[in-house]
Amino acid sequence: MPSTTAEREAAPHGMPVHEVVLLAETDADTGLSGAVAGERLASLGPNRLPERRGPGRLRRMLAQFHNPLIYVLLGAAALTAALGETVDASVVLGVVLVNAIVGYLQEVRAEQALDALEAMVRTEATVIREGVAARITSDDVVPGDLVVLEEGDQVPADLRLVRTRELRVDESALTGESQPSAKDPLPVPHDTGLADRTNMAFSGTLVTTGGGRGVVVATGADTEIGHVHRLVGSTTTVQTPLTRKLARFSKLLTAVILGLAVVTVVIGMLRGEPFAEMVTAAVALAVGAIPEGLPAAVTVTLAIGVARMARRNAVIRRLPAVETLGSTTIICTDKTGTLTANAMTVRQVVAAGGQRWEVDGIGYAPLGGHPPPPDAAREVLLAGLACNDAHVVLQDGGWTAVGDPTEAALVVSARKAGLTSEDVPARVDELPFTSQRAFMATRQEGGVVYLKGAVERIFGFTGSTDHTAAEELASRGLRVLAFARAHVPEDIPLTEDVLHGAVLLGLQAMHDPPRPEAVDAVRACQDAGIVVRMITGDHLGTARAIAAHFSLPDDAVHARVSPEEKLRLVKQFQADGHVVAMTGDGVNDAPALRRADIGVAMGRGGTEVAKQAADMVLTDDNFSSIRAAVEEGRAVFDNLRKFIIWTLPTNMAEGLVILTAILLGTALPILPVQILWINMTTAVALGLTLAFEPREPNVMRRPPLPPSLPLLTGALVQRVLLVSAVLLAGSFAAFHLHGGTLDQARTVAVNVFVAAQVAYLFNCRSLRDLRPHVGFRRNPWLLVGIAVTAVLQLLFTYAPFMHTLFHTAPIGWGDWAVVASVAVVAYAVVEAEKWLRRR
Repeated sequence: MPSTTAEREAAPHGMPVHEVVLLAETDADTGLSGAVAGERLASLGPNRLPERRGPGRLRRMLAQFHNPLIYVLLGAAALTAALGETVDASVVLGVVLVNAIVGYLQEVRAEQALDALEAMVRTEATVIREGVAARITSDDVVPGDLVVLEEGDQVPADLRLVRTRELRVDESALTGESQPSAKDPLPVPHDTGLADRTNMAFSGTLVTTGGGRGVVVATGADTEIGHVHRLVGSTTTVQTPLTRKLARFSKLLTAVILGLAVVTVVIGMLRGEPFAEMVTAAVALAVGAIPEGLPAAVTVTLAIGVARMARRNAVIRRLPAVETLGSTTIICTDKTGTLTANAMTVRQVVAAGGQRWEVDGIGYAPLGGHPPPPDAAREVLLAGLACNDAHVVLQDGGWTAVGDPTEAALVVSARKAGLTSEDVPARVDELPFTSQRAFMATRQEGGVVYLKGAVERIFGFTGSTDHTAAEELASRGLRVLAFARAHVPEDIPLTEDVLHGAVLLGLQAMHDPPRPEAVDAVRACQDAGIVVRMITGDHLGTARAIAAHFSLPDDAVHARVSPEEKLRLVKQFQADGHVVAMTGDGVNDAPALRRADIGVAMGRGGTEVAKQAADMVLTDDNFSSIRAAVEEGRAVFDNLRKFIIWTLPTNMAEGLVILTAILLGTALPILPVQILWINMTTAVALGLTLAFEPREPNVMRRPPLPPSLPLLTGALVQRVLLVSAVLLAGSFAAFHLHGGTLDQARTVAVNVFVAAQVAYLFNCRSLRDLRPHVGFRRNPWLLVGIAVTAVLQLLFTYAPFMHTLFHTAPIGWGDWAVVASVAVVAYAVVEAEKWLRRR
């Protein structure tokens, strides 16, 4: 978009046709010569958007290791290998590699938004060169080419129109304007906005009716769609709230772990312990304190959320987006095709005598059990059919408009009354619609002339002065067309002069209706504490009329918004601390969709560009699916937090056990390889079952969590410390009070940890309530996980090969009684803490 005064004054939309032709060094009748076109193609390059390359596969893979906790694990593996503990080192490396592969597979998705933009503008075009029409690929179109446009054509480049014939262009994907734009060659002011440049046709838009010719003034990256391409390419995606919190959590945990490991080595050396043994102890502390199962738990929990959302018509394209939805504080929604049906629909027919006929339904389906209209209203419907060049077709299970959407709406209203084009005499003459004329007239066989157009224009022909009905309909945000009838014998030329004295038939009022289910969904989001704002490229009056259906205040409506302004608004909301979800379906929405914390595109009516830029695609184009996705997103976050609260006490207690043993100068109660056994087996068999927990019933009756809220609140940190202390005391006591061998004592200590984790798992099904809201039937995996853990621990304790790998030994019934007692105490302590906190 021109930014300086000189650029604005040189903009082609503000210049007369002859000046544009002169500057383009072309001819408005014969176009360019083949030689000149070839030179320009060689000089300026093909008419396509520039390619952009993302990071290579190796770089993506290496990026998976860029995490402080991973660095600690790699260091621990190296030290362990250097000390000759190859089994321990192999297990640690295996954990790291599995996490890296999972992360790599998540991130390997190409930047397809840019590819979709390129595909969108690659088509064929008809150009005039040396006075001869030729069909060429859009790649070969050059500045100065004279392009011929016909109904159904996709505009190949940005054109300054030099000649039009009832030309209308659907620019909704680029500008958000719900109505096709009527075009003519007349200059417009230099500061005219993109959606109002009526003498321009932009690359990638679609000719709905009429035809014309235009001089190419921009190709490739210089077009308006090229500008959007640059915005998409330069717009960086932001980290999700979860990834930001996990990153902060990882850095803090890494610092604590490294500090404790150093302290362990220093204390041991001061006590005269061998250096190699102290390094082993430090590795054990580090491995124990790191929640190795956390990456897998995050991935599985998010994947389960993806599956649940898919069943509710929301397809997730990027895993972290699942959790982001649950943290959303503001939804910026497009209007056309998102809140509305993107299908003009007649709502009411008002005959000149006052009779009214209400029309039901949404979209272009010519169906419904409507009562027969009054005769006067029937005549209005016939006029709408006569002054019409559109029709509707059943395609892929849905009704689609072919031609101008407004005229298609008139066809549908007539069809709902049982009228078809066969009820109208054959057309023999017409005065086609132009933006200057503001009406259309058709003469049928027998001399009957029907008129359709703007209310003021038709009333001028009929002499009518009572605008009450039209004003009342317009005040409701409806677009009103007036219809009239005259009689002009076929031997008299059809001109505007002979139409004066026409008889007013009545009005048809229409709009792009709001989706009823979207109204309920917006209300549900507001009840959940989420702010909803409408951001659209349409007119302010139209936008506010639709917003009223959703009970959105005027300050929640942003109209006539360009792609840059949409992007700026999203950035501003993010700067204010919001987690922003942006919905849209057009090319003009793509940059904002990419920048938003969660971009949501429409799957049916959305452009491929919008879908590839988004994190989530709604397969039913239904705003109400966003409400369902937010609900699932909140449940996902709850379950992730439950896993973290469940796993951290074990990791902390394992590290503290090692540190305490060093401080007291005693043997290690648990070995590094035993710590890895605890962490990995319980994380998979027990912790992952929390990912299947059903959502709690109040999930949509609470406000979203503030983005600044840490992963662990003060209350939850206290609970982690409390459970860690119980595990530390229980395992240390069980180890030191055991009268058997060292291997048996360590086996008891390991089983204390696992049994306490089983008990604590029941506590974590609800972080606040004393008992969960649902029973085991809603999450049978919980019992399966406990059964698997029990089998594994029996093998760990009694299988000879396990004794060799993990330095364990069989234990007796009395030892199991100690193990069970610690588990019961752990469960009771947490429930008591919940009870005290709720008082």
